[in-house]
Amino acid sequence: MAETKIPGDGVVTGSGRIDGRTVFVFSQDFTVFGGSLSGAFAEKVCKIMDHATRVGAPVIGLNDSGGARIQEGVVSLAGYADIFLRNVLSSGVVPQISAIMGPCAGGAVYSPAITDFIFMVKETSNMFITGPDVIKTVTHEDVTKEDLGGAMTHNAKSGVAHFAADGEEECIGMIRALLGYIPQNNMEDPPFVPTDDDPERTDPRLNAHVPDNPNKPYDLKGLIEMTVDDGVFLEVQPHFARNITIGFARYGGRSVGVVGNNPAFSAGCLDIDASVKAARFVRFCDAFNVPLVTFVDVPGFLPGVSQELGGIIRHGAKLLYAYAEATVPKVTVIARKAYGGAYDVMSSKHLRGDINFAYPQAEIAVMGVDGAVNIVFRKEIAEADDPEATRRELEDQYRARFANPYLAAELGYIDDVIRPEDTRPRIVESLALLETKRDSNPPKKHGNIPL
Repeated sequence: MAETKIPGDGVVTGSGRIDGRTVFVFSQDFTVFGGSLSGAFAEKVCKIMDHATRVGAPVIGLNDSGGARIQEGVVSLAGYADIFLRNVLSSGVVPQISAIMGPCAGGAVYSPAITDFIFMVKETSNMFITGPDVIKTVTHEDVTKEDLGGAMTHNAKSGVAHFAADGEEECIGMIRALLGYIPQNNMEDPPFVPTDDDPERTDPRLNAHVPDNPNKPYDLKGLIEMTVDDGVFLEVQPHFARNITIGFARYGGRSVGVVGNNPAFSAGCLDIDASVKAARFVRFCDAFNVPLVTFVDVPGFLPGVSQELGGIIRHGAKLLYAYAEATVPKVTVIARKAYGGAYDVMSSKHLRGDINFAYPQAEIAVMGVDGAVNIVFRKEIAEADDPEATRRELEDQYRARFANPYLAAELGYIDDVIRPEDTRPRIVESLALLETKRDSNPPKKHGNIPL
């Protein structure tokens, strides 16, 4: 190794512009020692990360590495730690984006894991702490690289990655599209992009998009696309925890982060994966001054032994924490169900939601009609001459009294009950009103989110 000198030492670093905005980039070269990290390699990466933080510009890493360079011993481990430290200190200061363009193993995967968004290329990229050979030796499990750490494994099963591209060119194009929605750093606002899409545009299709029947599913993405500028919605993690939908869009030229329960999957319930997925996205948006628009149609948290033993209490609290902590403008639309603690969690007025709307068919209650009547009126139903008729009558009474948005509106928890077709103009109007919003949290080193 002492006789082997490679100019650049396996990593290309520099700066450039995307849509006229400065970015810093490092690209690992797998043709040089398998893209393995050395001391000099790490110094080059750290140098541009420091520049990016001082200048206030995003960092993009094109990762293609076999891990630490064994021949350098602890020097390569120190190099990784130097990069990890900068990832952490830059978190919430400048956007950090990782593209996994080939195999990434060992320490090479921890830096991407700390960054804000991970892109992977199908059938080309892999991420794992230990590869299939080591796993077979230690645990005697047979697994392929693709099943262990392929693009779709991490996009659909583990939730480690956020985007899956069909090829490297598409991956780079997706990164460019993402950067168009976010600011250069935490002191700036996202770029404003003028649109020909009328801010006052209404869409009568929305009146029929959300079914009146609370048990009938529908795809939330259709609702989002009908309301945002030009119908363009950049979904994040579309293959993971599909019962909640997150992504970037624009309303009247203003970039927003969209979060919404999707009843097309698991009835839109909040579970462990959905809570963690949405919580991290909410915190990213809050860190980088991206307003939040939340669509609510949630029957509650997913029940089950596996969820409880998996820590749904702790993981669900992450989403609650993220919304409560966020100080960016928050606009909420309750499309249908908002039951129990899940109503509180989904950007309710009680978690400093700024402007909260509801559709006329919205149901805001402690629980659904069936469950509530069976608990509250158990004795009356049991003693009735015709239990079924009594149950139906009590359900109608409960529905008229509680399963509507007007009681919450009377209490000030809902700012207005709106027609679905008016969703876009009301959101655009609200975001314009909140453009100069200023809010803050009590002074502290940092909170203790329930990780």
